[in-house]
Amino acid sequence: MTYSIILPAHNEEKYIENALESIVQQTYLPQELIVVNDNSTDATAAIIQEYVAKFSFIKTLHSENKSTTHEPGSKIVNAFYKGFEQIQKDWDIIVKLDADVILPANYFEEICREFQNNPKIGIAGGLAMIEQNGEWTFEKIGNKKQVRGPFKAYSKACFQKIGGLKKSIGWDTVDELLAHYHQFEIKVREDLKVKLQKPTGSAYQSIHAEKTGQGFYKMDYGFLISLIAASKSAWQKKNFSVFFSTMNGFIKSALNPDQKMVTSEEGKFIRQFRWQGILKKLVNRH
Repeated sequence: MTYSIILPAHNEEKYIENALESIVQQTYLPQELIVVNDNSTDATAAIIQEYVAKFSFIKTLHSENKSTTHEPGSKIVNAFYKGFEQIQKDWDIIVKLDADVILPANYFEEICREFQNNPKIGIAGGLAMIEQNGEWTFEKIGNKKQVRGPFKAYSKACFQKIGGLKKSIGWDTVDELLAHYHQFEIKVREDLKVKLQKPTGSAYQSIHAEKTGQGFYKMDYGFLISLIAASKSAWQKKNFSVFFSTMNGFIKSALNPDQKMVTSEEGKFIRQFRWQGILKKLVNRH
């Protein structure tokens, strides 16, 4: 199966060379890698250009996004679509990568094999690892049943059915919920360990909780599920202010009201799916 990669990058001079090197060392190469230089002001563009000169399958373009803030969700998805519009070859699998990932050499050979062997798989990926005290360990911000946003791979059928990536906070949660809605499976290969050179959220921790609350509203979680999710996040972070910030974001969106990312039917499915997950965890604890 053929695959193409879109890699948005904003001021990633410390990390992007490692990311690109791990891609060009793959045992099964992409037919296209489009690196979107998202208005970088450091040496990112120069590093990208070195790889463009060496490898014919790598292309780059410059995005003129002048935003100085890191908006969770929308900024990176907008950059993704600027790259997506430049794809010239047909693809079976589309991949969105962050510029700080380091992939194992057999990563895409194995991911493509998963899609090949099971047509029901809609989204696939490895496991996110971060460096702590000199060791690479699982980044607990996510769970081992979800493919993380920094390295999402979609089958063409799934990508089209879910309507692509949503230009909003929560895009990398709602995509999997909509994949379930359309009866696709999610595949996480825990043996494929993806190193993230930057811990998630370090660039926008102060605004992330409120944006997450807005995402809960846009995904049509409803008040009670949002309340539970905000409580869980605050407990995990050992920071009660996270709860208030998250719910403040939800309430602001509800009062506006912000446009939701899903239809009413999709929202109903999402709430049912979430309740099933919550009840299953409660049963397992007892």
